[in-house]
Amino acid sequence: MRASRAIALLLLLQHRRSMTAADLAAELEVSERTVQRDVAALAEAGVPVYAERGRGGGYRLVDGYRTRLTGLERTEAAVLHLAGLPGPLRDMGLAGQALAARLKVAAALGDAPAAAAQRFHLDAPAWFREAGTPPLLAEVSRAVWEDRVLHARYAARGGTRQRRLEPYGLVLKAGQWYVAARSPSGRIGSYRVDRFETAEAGEERFDRDPDFDLAAYWDEAARAFTRTMLRERALVRLSPWAVANLAALLEATAAADALATAGPPDAEGWVTVTLPVEDQEIGYLELLRLGPEAEALGPPELRARLAEATRRAAALYT
Repeated sequence: MRASRAIALLLLLQHRRSMTAADLAAELEVSERTVQRDVAALAEAGVPVYAERGRGGGYRLVDGYRTRLTGLERTEAAVLHLAGLPGPLRDMGLAGQALAARLKVAAALGDAPAAAAQRFHLDAPAWFREAGTPPLLAEVSRAVWEDRVLHARYAARGGTRQRRLEPYGLVLKAGQWYVAARSPSGRIGSYRVDRFETAEAGEERFDRDPDFDLAAYWDEAARAFTRTMLRERALVRLSPWAVANLAALLEATAAADALATAGPPDAEGWVTVTLPVEDQEIGYLELLRLGPEAEALGPPELRARLAEATRRAAALYT
């Protein structure tokens, strides 16, 4: 049983007194059988929950029972959403709050959180690279959690500048930390935390835009950044297999943009697309992955290079 679902189930019963399995299943977006298993697991863990039969019946907590989860402080409750990220929590300076939250959950749920922790772990960094922790991450994180204005010196391509930022959220992407922050101009941008030379969370607080969605912002920002890197184009014929597997084999944004340019299939079922690539070298390497499922039509230099690679590969297997 997931600890987060157990928390939700407990709080639903505490606030609504009685709920049927169907009502709980609808709220938690699981099956009624899953609700029944979760209730049984809670009962075994010592939570006084029982089923009341008959008209108007349902699952109830024993009168007078109050889960201690309502004793969570604001930051402790927030870090429960990051419970699968012990390393990043430590890097952000939130290890103490995470421990306090886990202890309170454990006190209310018995062994359920420990069992969940043994069954799920999120390892965010990418393979084949060391993920260093930016020295100022904890201070940036404090500004994010407390809605404090961040005063920092930031090293960008145009040089190092003093900045006043309103940090909305932190993003960990393949081992690299970014902060989404609003500048005095009102624009929200992304800043690499390891490029902060100094950072201080001041006493001044800022008001968040209530409509800001960090996940949606990052998704769009990441796509936009990727497109700025895809500066060149290759004309490519793709087999039906390549069309079906392009997103798994190439960068997702490049694959999506390429497929959006596809014309009608030819007599063999192949389609012609315009594939965005970072440069000709990257395009060569990416098209090698597709092997005989793709034909480069242009530019001529790329087609000639792939033709030579194909001849050499054929010679190895002759």
